[in-house]
Amino acid sequence: MKKISYIDDFEKWIQGFTFSIPIKIRFSETDMFGHVNNVSPFIYFEEGRIAYLQSLGLFDLQQTKSEGIPIVADLQCDYLKQLYFNDQLQLYVKAQSVGTTSIDVHYMVKNEKEEVCLTGRGRMVFIDAQSGKPVALRNELKEKLLQA
Repeated sequence: MKKISYIDDFEKWIQGFTFSIPIKIRFSETDMFGHVNNVSPFIYFEEGRIAYLQSLGLFDLQQTKSEGIPIVADLQCDYLKQLYFNDQLQLYVKAQSVGTTSIDVHYMVKNEKEEVCLTGRGRMVFIDAQSGKPVALRNELKEKLLQA
């Protein structure tokens, strides 16, 4: 397997995931060659990221607006195995690290054979909705993310 820049110890990294959701590849997510279009994993990551934050009670839109809104500052994906229409996947999400105003979120997708097919990471920054400037994460939020 190729070396992935944001993963030091692949086996240890895998063991750090506790949250996951199922994903079933729809026909509309494939290209003319029958495999998953290269933009589809980013949609899966978004779905998983929102479900992960909701599972922690961190995606209440009214509360979030007053404490800073999360935006995706960067996002990347590494494609390790081909995926096809109707594949049943499991998408894993975790907060890899938590900073003062941001979270580094990591993603892993496994197929039905338990093979890692995709990995990804992205930085979410919490900003003030009016000014657009970063805001510090509350300690309560940081603790929830680090315990998950």
